[in-house]
Amino acid sequence: TLLNADSMYNTPPCWCIYMTGLVMSYLEQEVGGLAEMKKRNEAKAKVLYDYLDSQDFYHNPVQKEYRSLMNVTFTSPDADTDKAFCAAAAEAGFVNLKGHRLVGGMRASIYNAMPAEGVDKLVDFMEKFRREHQ
Repeated sequence: TLLNADSMYNTPPCWCIYMTGLVMSYLEQEVGGLAEMKKRNEAKAKVLYDYLDSQDFYHNPVQKEYRSLMNVTFTSPDADTDKAFCAAAAEAGFVNLKGHRLVGGMRASIYNAMPAEGVDKLVDFMEKFRREHQ
């Protein structure tokens, strides 16, 4: 379409194209490709899901076969504790954990840019909060 319109059909999203190029270069050159990034993401998600499945304070409402590698949802025993968790998490430096407004609970987004150490620290925080609020 752009060629047929002599490149005047629409302005391509240059910033998005540029940023995509940077990310692709990073994934290929520094990470080792998509397969390696997938392994990293699976390992991060495993740490968080294994923790959630190992105790009874937090609950993950998603069946195992449908769980996301990127967004891990969970709840605490009740809505008031969810609010307390989000407040304490924010105070501890964990931001944007509040779940969707219609669903509630919490959502940990562990996209490609989240290092494994961040997930480890979140699990440590969750365990500390659990011990203090059981």
